[in-house]
Amino acid sequence: MPTISVQGRPYFYQERGEGEPLLLFHGFPFTGDSFRPQLDSPPKGVRLIVPDHRGFGQSALAPGIATMEAMAEDGLALLDALKIPSAFVGGVSMGGYVAIALTRLDPGRVRGLLLLDTQSLADDEAGKARREATAQDVEKNGVGAVVDGLLPKLMSASVAPAVRARVEKMMRAQSPQAVAAASRGMAARLDGKDILSRFSGPTAIVVGAEDVITPLEKAKVMHDLVAGSTLDVIAGAGHLANLEQPRALAPIIARLIARG
Repeated sequence: MPTISVQGRPYFYQERGEGEPLLLFHGFPFTGDSFRPQLDSPPKGVRLIVPDHRGFGQSALAPGIATMEAMAEDGLALLDALKIPSAFVGGVSMGGYVAIALTRLDPGRVRGLLLLDTQSLADDEAGKARREATAQDVEKNGVGAVVDGLLPKLMSASVAPAVRARVEKMMRAQSPQAVAAASRGMAARLDGKDILSRFSGPTAIVVGAEDVITPLEKAKVMHDLVAGSTLDVIAGAGHLANLEQPRALAPIIARLIARG
């Protein structure tokens, strides 16, 4: 399976399709397999590149907090290894935070943004405290409680049982250490409003109509920040719209790439 070495750590990625490169970052606490529908049927003219974040799936964990900037630097190292000077960049939920962090670190590498069920706002103090409590609980008791608490909020009430089962299995397979490191990394993330307000590339913002974690109101904040961005609300989907309604996402990706 394809991996690169990032500071001596194996960093796993999947790649499908041919055409314009689209680097997609997965959410919390998943792996790149959360983009399985897109990997199995990549939009025409698109080269999908989907890594596992440090410590998740088949990528090795690095010491310390997994900040959004650190995960973005991993993504930049992957683009370097693949000799890709610039790409469309996107992500779901935490992956959207990473995409925004990458844009802050090296905006010249970002041809366009795909922000799926995510937000630009940083955590408030109460949110940071909840992230730390999650990290401590996972380190002590494993990922079970996190999965049990998060799973009911992730998808719509009408989600197919097979999709729900696949998501749950993926979550339960993750390393407690990686989950704790990423939870602390999300708590430490910077507010993204400044970088989005300056970004001039094509941007597609997508939110599931039943997303209760980052609902439409938060998508509208990003839409208002990025001049010329598009905003699509996907019916019959919650926080993982790309998994619940992949057919609805495909033309949005195609439209974004065409604008680039």
